[in-house]
Amino acid sequence: MSEEAEAPDLVELWREASEAGERFDLDGVMAFYAPDAVYDLSHLGMGTFEGRKAIRGFLVDWLGSYEEYERGSEELLDLGNGVAFGLFVQKGRPAGSSSRVEERVASVSEWEDGKVKRITSYSDIDEARAAAERLAEERR
Repeated sequence: MSEEAEAPDLVELWREASEAGERFDLDGVMAFYAPDAVYDLSHLGMGTFEGRKAIRGFLVDWLGSYEEYERGSEELLDLGNGVAFGLFVQKGRPAGSSSRVEERVASVSEWEDGKVKRITSYSDIDEARAAAERLAEERR
């Protein structure tokens, strides 16, 4: 079997991880992360989380701040060389509020051996897309 045939389908992996998150299945989500993964939300003003424990802690806090929450993917692309781009829409009602929020967020994910090594999220979709394309090219 060729190396190309053995390469994981990053779009499918990311879709499965996203679906686990939409079900609030944190064990399912965390199964997609490498032990030393990094979740970089600094472009959103929310910091950087290193390692599964820190990432899980962030997700527990984030999801726990909503009484209603949904997240769907608008676009998922495998750009090659272990790099994927995703565009997501998050909607919800924060705890204790009658107001609803909606946000579009783009993320660049780096994968290795079928696991997320790093996700960097951006509010500027064009910036994220350019970063993803540049990273895929650099990893050739």
